[in-house]
Amino acid sequence: MKERVIALGFFDGVHLGHAALLRRTAEEAAARGVTPAVFTFDRVPKEVLTGIPCPLINSPEDRADLVRRLYGIRDVIMVPFDDEMRTTSWEDFVTKILVERYHAVHLVAGHDHHFGHKNQGSPELLVQKCAELGLGCDIIPKVEVGGITVSSTYIRRLVELGQIERANRFLGHPHTLTQTVRHGRRIGRTIGIPTVNLTAPPHVLVPSHGVYATRVYLPDGTSYPAVTNVGTRPTVNNGTDVTVEAWLLDFDGDLYGQTVRVEFYHHIRDEIRFDSLDALKAEITRNAETTRQYFASL
Repeated sequence: MKERVIALGFFDGVHLGHAALLRRTAEEAAARGVTPAVFTFDRVPKEVLTGIPCPLINSPEDRADLVRRLYGIRDVIMVPFDDEMRTTSWEDFVTKILVERYHAVHLVAGHDHHFGHKNQGSPELLVQKCAELGLGCDIIPKVEVGGITVSSTYIRRLVELGQIERANRFLGHPHTLTQTVRHGRRIGRTIGIPTVNLTAPPHVLVPSHGVYATRVYLPDGTSYPAVTNVGTRPTVNNGTDVTVEAWLLDFDGDLYGQTVRVEFYHHIRDEIRFDSLDALKAEITRNAETTRQYFASL
């Protein structure tokens, strides 16, 4: 039987508040010689219950990657928020699911974590139940940056506004989008600026339209600084589809069909329409110099 220390939460953004939970989980698991894990859902329960889409900071795949890569979590238990989950009482959630199904020996949750049918489970009830069952339990207090409580809601707003450097302060890592490269219109190639084209998964936020200094990680682990445009490409495109288009500096090769990770670091400018492709090329070349200087200064 594989015993686990399990962190509870949705972990959108995997921000500094989550980091405190995840570090505690890894630490306790190491002390006990068991597996550090998180229990989370594929979708926001509120979205399922209300039918109103809830845009998220990360895709489920990025959430899983971040908790593993940054915090040493080994098992990501990501379950569908289905009828079973919706109707399970908070007590059965602890005993039947976390303990019996996933072999929890210690649970870690945030100060505001609610769970179970109609969110009736609370941190206080979790502590009591764990004591009753002989489980370890930690409730992690809120984390603040500059007097502001770190929360996914606040970070979502920063990402939507394009305030990437501020968002990253609260995340504790660069805002991340991992996606498969698809074919674009290849206009970049005609002006000597070949780009990789990505689209955000459904319900995942992209930063506000504009140009960003980013770093792009390839499947083999190598990375390149990149100038990344988020938006509708008004100079070359009359449509409204939002794309994420990255020009990898000093890279030559075809990434079509491969999965890359884009990390956003710095907002360079808003998206604007240029009168000609020459003017667009001149501006992107300037943006590339800004990007090089940004990374050189880190």
